[in-house]
Amino acid sequence: MSLKNNKKTDDTLLNDDIRFKEVRCNAEDGSSHGIMSSREALALADEAGLDLVCIAPSAQPPVVKIMNYGKFKYQQEKKQKEARKNQKIIVTKEIKLSVKIAQNDIDYKVKHALEFLEKGNHVKFRVFLRGREMANPAAGAEVLARVWDMIEDVAVKEHDPKFEGRYVNMLVTPLKGSGK
Repeated sequence: MSLKNNKKTDDTLLNDDIRFKEVRCNAEDGSSHGIMSSREALALADEAGLDLVCIAPSAQPPVVKIMNYGKFKYQQEKKQKEARKNQKIIVTKEIKLSVKIAQNDIDYKVKHALEFLEKGNHVKFRVFLRGREMANPAAGAEVLARVWDMIEDVAVKEHDPKFEGRYVNMLVTPLKGSGK
């Protein structure tokens, strides 16, 4: 089961590509064959029907291992796939408000924000400042303060309202115990 003729996509040294004068050779089971020439190590690998893989090229002398490289790569990819599957993807939902928003509109938007937080999503509230409203960004912060009063029991404020460009932003995340 040697990969001498197969193409590989990574930069791992295999079989005939290993051209060091001396190498420290390890068996598939972890036992050590000691220090030998790379030709002798390749002969041992061929005898076992396995591949000679350089696992530490910068060591003195370089370390090689006799193993089934195809099986090793498969298991590595399987571990990486499992790690990606267990990763938590954070979704940030954005809710836009204005300085002149009515209370019933705030109630409606907060209702949606509560649904997002319940699902475990982060919510970014943005108050857009138009024209002369830019001269008074505190008005946008006041709107966000009214919103925060309505959601503070189910969320954590990542940062206080910040003035960024034409927006006043506030990011909230669900409490640790809530969400999926």
